[in-house]
Amino acid sequence: MRALLQRVSRASVTVDNKVVGRIAAGLVVLLGVTHSDGETEAEWLARKVAGLRIFDDAGGKMNASLADVDGELLVVSQFTLYGDARKGRRPSYTGAARPEHAEPLVDYFVEQLRGMGYNVATGVFGAKMDVELLNDGPVTLMVEREATQ
Repeated sequence: MRALLQRVSRASVTVDNKVVGRIAAGLVVLLGVTHSDGETEAEWLARKVAGLRIFDDAGGKMNASLADVDGELLVVSQFTLYGDARKGRRPSYTGAARPEHAEPLVDYFVEQLRGMGYNVATGVFGAKMDVELLNDGPVTLMVEREATQ
C-alpha cells in the first residue's frame, strides 16, 4: 500500500463539476493499493500517516503531527501510484489491485483515520476527479507498507 502525502493549506476534489470533498489545513493522501495488501497494511499506514511529525511547531520546525495542528485529511484513491514506467512510454498498471480488492481497503483506511477522530473527506472511487490543492511548504512524502506474508 502506498500513500503520497502532501501537506496542504486547503484542498478539494470535484467530480462532474460538483465538489465532493473539501478540507482546510492538513494532508492530501493519494492512496494506492496493490494485490497483496490487506487490512494489516491499511491499519499500519493509517497510524503512520496520523503520527508523522511533518507540521511546523511553535518554533517553526517540522515537529508537530496532524493531531497537534488539528489537521484534516482528504483521501483520494489513485491506482497510478502503482504505475511502472521503466519500459517503453506507456506505464503498466499491473501492480495496482483490481477495483473489487482496492475499494474496500481504501474505505477501511478512511475508517481507521475517522476512528482516530480525524475529519476525513474523500474522492469517489473510480471516478474522474479533479483534485485542487495548495501545497504547504511544499512538503510531499511517499510512505509505503509492503504486505506481510
